[in-house]
Formats: sequence, C-alpha cells, structure tokens
Amino acid sequence: MTPDILCLGEPMLEFNQQPDGNYLPGHGGDTSNCAIAAARQGASVGYVTRIGADTFGNSFMDLWQAEGVDTSTVRQVTDAHTGVYFVTHGANGHEFSYFRAGSASSRMAVEDLPETALRSAKILHVSGISQAISYTAADAVFAAIKIVKEAGGLVSYDTNLRLKLWPIERARAVTHAAMAQCDIALPGLDDATQLTGLTDPDAIADFYLDLGAKIVALTLGAEGTLVVTPERRERVKGRRVEAVDATAAGDTFDGAFLSRIVAGDDPFRAARYANAAAALSTQGFGAVAPMPRKDAVEAFLSEED
Repeated sequence: MTPDILCLGEPMLEFNQQPDGNYLPGHGGDTSNCAIAAARQGASVGYVTRIGADTFGNSFMDLWQAEGVDTSTVRQVTDAHTGVYFVTHGANGHEFSYFRAGSASSRMAVEDLPETALRSAKILHVSGISQAISYTAADAVFAAIKIVKEAGGLVSYDTNLRLKLWPIERARAVTHAAMAQCDIALPGLDDATQLTGLTDPDAIADFYLDLGAKIVALTLGAEGTLVVTPERRERVKGRRVEAVDATAAGDTFDGAFLSRIVAGDDPFRAARYANAAAALSTQGFGAVAPMPRKDAVEAFLSEED
C-alpha cells in the first residue's frame, strides 16, 4: 500500500562537529529528515530518491527501514555516490559544507519517478533543495507535482533556500513556479525574505497565497509560525527550550506538520504540534538523532496545557 506522505529529494550523510572538535556521523538531507520526523509522529511515509549502492547508501536504507519509512521507491545505483555534508558550529550559528557534485540524487530525472506511487499519495513533499541540485532533478520535481495534482493529491513545498546551489534569480524563478502549483507552502522567514524581497511576515504569507497555496505556514524561528489560509490567519507561538543545534528544526517542523494534516488536524493545530516538535529537535546534535517521537511531543504540549 502506498504511504500517505511521499517525500522526494536528496539524502546526505552528515558529519556534525561536536564541542570537542570531532565530527559525529549521522544522516541528513531535508526531505529525508522530513520523512523520518513524520514517521516518528506515527504517519505513513515513503521516500523517493536515488542513492549510491555504497556504504553510505546502505546506511540510509537501514535507517529508513528502522524508522518505518517505506523504501520501495528508493533506487540504488552503481554509477554514482551518495552525497555527504559537514556541519560546523561557531559564533554565527551552524555552517554547512557540501560534497554532492555528481551524486546519485543529483542525477534524478523524470524517468526515475514512481508514477503509480505518486498517484496514490495523499501528500507529496518537496523542497527548493530537491530542485536546486540539478536541472534534471528540478524537472523531476515539476513532473512529480503534476502527477500528484492530477490524481487529486496535495503538494507541500519548503523553500529551503541554499544559495551555494544556485543563484538567487534562478531560485526565485523555480521556487515561485513550484509554489504556484503547491497546496501547502512551508517557507522560512529568512528564505522568504530573500526570495520575495518582502520583510513583513503577513505580506510574505499573502505573496504565497496569491501564488496559489491554500495553506501557508511561515516559520519565524523562536517566535513560532504564522499560519494563513484564505479565511483565517494566526501567529502560533513557539516553544522556548535550551537549544544546542537547530540543524533539522525546520525539517522536523515540516514532518510533524504534515503528519498532523494527514491525521485530520486543521493547519493551526498542526502548527502548534509542529512548533513543539521542532523545539525539542534542537536539544541535541545532528539532524536525525534529536527528532522527538509522538509521545515526547504530546508530553511537551501537555506542560503548556
């Protein structure tokens, strides 16, 4: 049976700098993180990608299977490697260094898409990174969006702007075109400011509504999330914690938010839950390890109630 949520994009092995200067290996990649975060909330999730038939690729297969993420639409190839990135931490926050040129995921193309699975999914989640890694991957995302929309499914899009991957002009053109076809817009404030040229959160939310999104959840960091639909808007407050590493806070928000949408929550209630999950994910190092499970998020929320 096809999972309710399909995430499409690029997984990357992570090496995260620790306080002693050594690097802790782990797993990353924004849409992979989203898939795992959603699965930890009890959602039915699958992943669509290409990875290398190598040690790093095998470790992802083991991870997804251990986390309950369906891998039937993952393709391992022998002619390309799995991507890698490093995270360093300093006075200005965390910094990413990527080694992804020619990776298996960057070679993803329209012909790699699992059309049957896409037609059966309730939500497809993609991101700016999914499209920035190559021209063929960008085309594949547009094709996947079309398949899902024609079948009656929803599309979720996180801008996740990475200017090391593409110039701002192309990022604007591609992400705006994709957002015009999406149902759930999940931009971050910093990304959206660069992409739209706007600074006011309400104006940014209106921009994405005008493009065509039915739900906009604009994340504002510690200030929470501005959630806007054509009928209603609300700032859903964030949760304060002692954060040590925000590497995958946005991805955790995405996965938790989508898991609650699939479960039947309205977007405002889903954002309250996702804010709590994202806050908890910042209390440990790395992308995947600190992501909370459903019982931890519910316990955290109950402290507020």
